[in-house]
Amino acid sequence: MFNSVNNPFGNRAVSSSTSSDSQGRRQKEDPKEELKKYLEEDEQDEVLIGGQPILTEDEIFSMTKQYISKLKDEHEGNEKVQKKLDKYLENFDVKKFMKKNPNMTSPDFYMVMFNETENLVK
Repeated sequence: MFNSVNNPFGNRAVSSSTSSDSQGRRQKEDPKEELKKYLEEDEQDEVLIGGQPILTEDEIFSMTKQYISKLKDEHEGNEKVQKKLDKYLENFDVKKFMKKNPNMTSPDFYMVMFNETENLVK
């Protein structure tokens, strides 16, 4: 009687979505297996903020020269700062710089260079 009142489909039986038959169990396990498969894949996650590409050695060296050149232009009258900046550029080692700051993007470069040259221009 309960089925006929609440069943808008007439006398047809209403099947539950939480079936306990073997096929229902298999369907419930498949998403877990699929998730496990995705978790086990060895894809390396890489997050790039703002989609910026990682800089190469040549790019970093070129950007360093430009950055030092701009600093020298800003402090044109100060001979002491000019010498410090020249010495920094002479001693600049791209490989060490990249090893110390891996996967550097353009914004990262400018932040690091500001921090490294801040004491030179004071």
